[in-house]
Amino acid sequence: MAVTYILASLTGLLISLAVCYPVLLLCRKLHFSQTILHYVEAHAGKKGTPTMGGIIFVLSSIIAFVCFSRGQSLYAWMSLVVMFSYGLLGFLDDFIKVRFKQNEGLTPIQKIVGQVAIASIISVFVYFKVGTSLNFFGANIDLGWGIIPFTIFVFLAITNSVNLTDGLDGLAGGVSAIYILFLGTIIALSGSVQMNNLALVSFVMFGAIVGFLAINTFPAKIFMGDTGSLALGGFIACISIFSGKVLLMPIIGLMFVLSAISVIIQVAHFKRTHKRVFLMAPLHHHFEKKGANENRIVTIYIIVTMILGAICLCLELSL
Repeated sequence: MAVTYILASLTGLLISLAVCYPVLLLCRKLHFSQTILHYVEAHAGKKGTPTMGGIIFVLSSIIAFVCFSRGQSLYAWMSLVVMFSYGLLGFLDDFIKVRFKQNEGLTPIQKIVGQVAIASIISVFVYFKVGTSLNFFGANIDLGWGIIPFTIFVFLAITNSVNLTDGLDGLAGGVSAIYILFLGTIIALSGSVQMNNLALVSFVMFGAIVGFLAINTFPAKIFMGDTGSLALGGFIACISIFSGKVLLMPIIGLMFVLSAISVIIQVAHFKRTHKRVFLMAPLHHHFEKKGANENRIVTIYIIVTMILGAICLCLELSL
């Protein structure tokens, strides 16, 4: 099975590399370019960079998984459907931005309504088809009907955390790829056909993201946009919930969590005192303001995710 996982990753990678430049050229031709926020001075030179690059790994992962899907693969296909749904929501947001040459697309209310609608549907699916138990290093926790609000919360938390982490070239993609790689490996340890296919789609997605990073790392030729970040968040939430390993997310996905928490702290403190805790939020922008190189920040985020993923994998293997 290990060979199949490797082949799946390579297939996702090769398809993604093949799709990269046609999508890049199309986005350039259609003038799908990113508007840079005026208060992110360090990124002024990135104005005009094409966006909506998330289309690359969304399409590549679906095409690649078709080549490997066998037997019971409902969880895997549902993960791709949810990823596509969140990607479509992000695409609408990106399209409004590029159409009207602004950095605000859908309103916050519209985004939340869309995210909650998708999360609500999937939470019912989880209750009736997946199960109500979570597993944390061998300990089973049965939430019963509480799995429905819990799933909605998880989807909102993860999709927005990944979205907030998308602020530097290769950051959201790099951290997501490592998270998916390690969680996919942990899922593969279960041995059931359903979980093997869920692991398989994780490895396909890992390869597809790595292919995308070929043109997304600094200096990025294309941004993933909300098309990509919301799609990634939806996919990560799915494999985390479906595998029952969602409680590992705050550990392996610590850098996502810190991005979200830094924004929450900044907004709450500013509303109360009109003073900032961080020079700029999310946290990676604070490090930029402190003089840290963009590539250094991305590298550290990825290394931390790798270390935490390796620790969780070792603990799972020891059970």
